[in-house]
Amino acid sequence: MKSIRVLALTRYGSLGASSRMRTFQYLPMLADAGFDVTTRALFDDAALSTRYKNGRYGLGTVLKRYCLRLSALWSRRHFDLVWIEKETLPWWPLWLEKLLLKGAPYVLDYDDALFHKYDQHRLAIVRRLFGKRIDGLMADAALVVCGNDYLAKRARAAGALDVQVIPTVIDLKRYPFPDSANQNFNKDLPVVVWIGSPSTVPYLQLLQAPLQELARRVPFVLRIIGGQLAMDGVQVECLNWSEDTEAENLASADVGVMPLLDTPWEQGKCAYKLIQYMACGLPVVASPVGANCSVVHEGLNGYLAADPSAWVEHLERLLTSTDRRKAMGNKGRQLVEQSYCIQVTGNRLAGFLRGCTNQNKSW
Repeated sequence: MKSIRVLALTRYGSLGASSRMRTFQYLPMLADAGFDVTTRALFDDAALSTRYKNGRYGLGTVLKRYCLRLSALWSRRHFDLVWIEKETLPWWPLWLEKLLLKGAPYVLDYDDALFHKYDQHRLAIVRRLFGKRIDGLMADAALVVCGNDYLAKRARAAGALDVQVIPTVIDLKRYPFPDSANQNFNKDLPVVVWIGSPSTVPYLQLLQAPLQELARRVPFVLRIIGGQLAMDGVQVECLNWSEDTEAENLASADVGVMPLLDTPWEQGKCAYKLIQYMACGLPVVASPVGANCSVVHEGLNGYLAADPSAWVEHLERLLTSTDRRKAMGNKGRQLVEQSYCIQVTGNRLAGFLRGCTNQNKSW
């Protein structure tokens, strides 16, 4: 059977969590399903590392990466399908991007509310010029794949022909079932863990007061993976992120947390941190925002905390009961195995992509 040639235009290289989870981790399964995928990142690992270090991309890097993206788009007619993470040319006119996409069906993939970067921008002229940019791309796509219902609702409202929800998930091979679900009870102190990146670590500041109060009640360590943050009165352990060690560093913790603001941007987030924690057999505490409310089954695999006192109450309840942590961690792991792993979503994604190439439509 002839391979289906796919050009995957990712936002980042594998260092970027969204690209790693939404595209790269599926490539082996897609290859087995008869897809020949060529990936081209807008910002590769070197560029993203520079941004993490300096807080921004250099002008030379941006110009180079956009030139490479234009070259990749020029080659689109050699492929059966173009698979796009978010958009191909951020901040470019919609008409030009659509012109450069003519000639091959394209699929859009969203794991956050990128459209709000434009339609809720502080400048009125940006809102006027770019507010419907993502909607225009969605309307002409053969398929829009969304990480949650909030994103899917926007795609349908934009007039997308086909909208499917595939959550951001983990690979069970990288997250083996914990030997003794909920982990290393012989540690000196229980560990509350958060995982993310330098750009998302400010969310943890939402927990400063609750964690300071919790530390006055129960001794614990706050483990931060992928970011740097100090917190007065709280024992903090900061670890560098690595794909090789992230599962191990999560599994040796006791409770996972995911604080969020309640804004339209956060409504578009896909609760991936919670899925990672649950895969490691950890109970979770999270803000009741967006997809968190779907992933957390209150009192079964974790808790939703709407205010500082709830954060303190739920974390204290978990840190002082190993039996509760074990039972809730087991429930979380079961949910991941049933719904939130590529072993479940991989075949669905392959089927959706194959369907796009089988459409009798002129592109």
